[in-house]
Amino acid sequence: MTGAFARMLAQSAMIGAAIFLLAPLIVIAAASFSPTPVFDLPVGGASLRWYAGIGSLEGLWPALAVSLEIAILSTAASLVLGTLAGIAIARGAVPGAEAFAAALVSPLMMPGLVLGIALLQFFRGFGLTQPWAALLLAHVVVTLPYVARTMIAALSRFDFTLLDAARTLGCSFPMAILRVMTPALAPAYLTAGLFAFLASMDNYPVSIFLTDARTKTLPIKMLQYIEESPDPTIAALSTLILIATLALLMIADRAVGLHRLAGLAEQPT
Repeated sequence: MTGAFARMLAQSAMIGAAIFLLAPLIVIAAASFSPTPVFDLPVGGASLRWYAGIGSLEGLWPALAVSLEIAILSTAASLVLGTLAGIAIARGAVPGAEAFAAALVSPLMMPGLVLGIALLQFFRGFGLTQPWAALLLAHVVVTLPYVARTMIAALSRFDFTLLDAARTLGCSFPMAILRVMTPALAPAYLTAGLFAFLASMDNYPVSIFLTDARTKTLPIKMLQYIEESPDPTIAALSTLILIATLALLMIADRAVGLHRLAGLAEQPT
């Protein structure tokens, strides 16, 4: 009886936590169908006009282009750097590998505002004033921990003798990585790339310190919309972003499996 009560209590807590986390998203999605120009639930009738007005939002497409460019390039750079760092850590090729691994994931432990201010001062000290380049480097710092954490976990289970065998057959070290390691670690790359891409697209606290009037990412532009002209169009745009995120997760689930996504993201102890 005690075991059944404990299971029921655990299930109730799980359901309550899920409702608590999903309720704001459900409210935003419902408000996107508001029949009035305010954030309201579609009780008296639903309207799709806010979705039709998304394309006419001022500055939306340039902000989306900047976010996609930064997210794709920072994810690609993080995958390369994270793989090389993971190889060095997994093979013990660097002294203090555990401290190096902790340093790679340290940006996850810092508040975003602190990291943003630190990067702003760092870039200014080196004379880097171009916002696009500063955003790219900052997003590499933001996304690299996700990639490094996943790749270290995956590489700890990889058989490095396969690389040695490929090199004895005439492959150089880079070619051995491309032909042997990359196919074997494809699920890990998908997991790391997905987390890194979403972290970059969603980043606000770091990006806010590095943008200017002409170079803004999508989250910053959305906050500007809310401050200047709040209406359900922002809720409609947020709902589309949510749908796109769910679509990416479904694709990853079909390719890898969500249980493997969670497992690959765990760093070995």
